[in-house]
Amino acid sequence: METPITGRRLDRLPKAHLHLHFTGSMRHSTLVELARERGVHLPQALVTEWPPKLRATDERGWFRFQRLYDVARSVLREPEDMYRLLREAAEDEREAGSGWLEIQVDPSGYAALFDGLTATLELVLDAARAAERATGVGVGIMVAANRTRHPLDARALARLARQYAGRGVVSFGLNNDERRGRAREFEAAFRIARRAGLLSTPHGGELQGPLSIRECLDELEADRVGHGVRAIEDPYLVERIATQEVTLEICPTSNVGLGVFNELAHVPLRRLFEAGAPIALGTDDPLLFGPRLVEQYRIAREVFGFTDPELAELARMSIRGAGAPDSLKKELLSGVDAWLAADPEPGPGLARG
Repeated sequence: METPITGRRLDRLPKAHLHLHFTGSMRHSTLVELARERGVHLPQALVTEWPPKLRATDERGWFRFQRLYDVARSVLREPEDMYRLLREAAEDEREAGSGWLEIQVDPSGYAALFDGLTATLELVLDAARAAERATGVGVGIMVAANRTRHPLDARALARLARQYAGRGVVSFGLNNDERRGRAREFEAAFRIARRAGLLSTPHGGELQGPLSIRECLDELEADRVGHGVRAIEDPYLVERIATQEVTLEICPTSNVGLGVFNELAHVPLRRLFEAGAPIALGTDDPLLFGPRLVEQYRIAREVFGFTDPELAELARMSIRGAGAPDSLKKELLSGVDAWLAADPEPGPGLARG
């Protein structure tokens, strides 16, 4: 007989989700359905062998990861697909207890389909507003540049993001393989975004080490760092992150899925938390890695021994680091306090959130 676990339900803990890629947020069932309707052949890794076995610590592994991602993106061909993706993503967040979703998109990946960068971003923003109305979950857009492309492309995206600051775009990011584009090369783009009042939210410290994170802090003045887990290799850097209150968007299942760490217990979540680093748990690309947001909190509880007060603090950190309106942040933080003040609910199902 399974031993009952005493704890508060993780799907009732208010939280913010700050690290979720647009295509990677798609439900697996939606991918399969749209592929069938559009006549797209999916590799077995995205059908019978899903979630795929991935490892991106070498060039060949990253290429396979990117190829699967591109295949998944190819099923999104009509405006209604974009509306569906964002609505379902917001529905999943509501089920997880999230009150705010900050989803990152590179409009250039869809511009050829939807009449250019501006029209694509406007489509995404309209879909985000529709998702908010349907679910009650706040949705903010992070416009994210691709570090494998020329920095001038990033500047174009930053200028586009600037036009919609305060109109749904809340942050500016930088993603893809750190080994193929240093953060410092994109300083001009991030300067444009920061001057528009957007949060600086580049990836760093995933496939590369502390130097990548330091460049995000020094050159891009990062408010948050996507992943950032390899900061643990430099105690002085961790201290700086804690002192400057730079939020690390840590995605445990993604870190293992891509081979950054061999198993969940090796992810330095507990060590970073105890060192005072602000942390926002995220999923990265659940379409390719499987588990969604509640699972990340379950991992914190079951693998790393986080107590309910510590889980509540993780949720608070995610909310504080969000680009959400202050009024929503205040509401969500009050909800976290109420969750913690409630009596624990015993039951084996609570281990799963």
